[in-house]
Amino acid sequence: MARYRTILIFGAPGSGKGTQGKILGKIPGFYHFACGDVFRSLDPASELGAQFLEYSSKGELVPDEMTVRLWHESIRKTVESGKFKPDRDHLILDGIPRNVAQAMLMETHIEVRRVFHLSCPDRDKLVARLKKRALRDNRLDDANEEVIRNRLSTYDSESKPILSHYASVKRHDIDASMTPLEVLHKVLEGLLQETSAGTSTAAPC
Repeated sequence: MARYRTILIFGAPGSGKGTQGKILGKIPGFYHFACGDVFRSLDPASELGAQFLEYSSKGELVPDEMTVRLWHESIRKTVESGKFKPDRDHLILDGIPRNVAQAMLMETHIEVRRVFHLSCPDRDKLVARLKKRALRDNRLDDANEEVIRNRLSTYDSESKPILSHYASVKRHDIDASMTPLEVLHKVLEGLLQETSAGTSTAAPC
C-alpha cells in the first residue's frame, strides 16, 4: 500500500510549527494537518474529548494509540472529502508524530521525505511566545507557566528523539528565533529541493 508523501514540521511548543504549516497549506500541492487543532476541536463532553482534556491540562502527551487513531481517521475523512489528494499533494504534518512510538505506528501510512526542525534553545523565549499566544487565541493550555515548562520538558525527553528516528531523512535545522518570514524562506528553499527532485505518485492509504 502506497504511503502519503510527507513533510514534517518539527520543533518545541512555541517554535512556530503551526504558523509555517498554515502558510504552506495554502500553497497548491500541499495539505497541512495540525494535530493540535484536531484535538482542540474535540467536544469536551465526548469520551475522547474528556480523555484529551485530562492529559493536555497537565501538559502531558495523549496516549500514542489514541493519537494515531484520531489522526488516521481525520486524514481519511479529508481524502474522502477531496480536501487532501494524496496522488497530487504532499502532506504537511505538525504536532504529530510526537514521539518515536507514534512515528513507528504511522510508518505504514506516511513516507517522511523531509524534516524541518525549528530549533530554539532559549526556553524563556518559547515560554513568552506561548503566553502571548494564549492571550491572543484564548488557548488555556498555554496560559499556565508550570504547564508550559512541563510541556517543554516532555518535548525534550519524549519528542526530540524523533530526530534520531528520522536520521536517514534529509533534515533542515532552522533557527526558530528568526522572524516568521525568514523561517518561511528557509523552509521554502528546502521544499524547492524536494519538489524539483521529482516524486513518485502516491495513493490513499
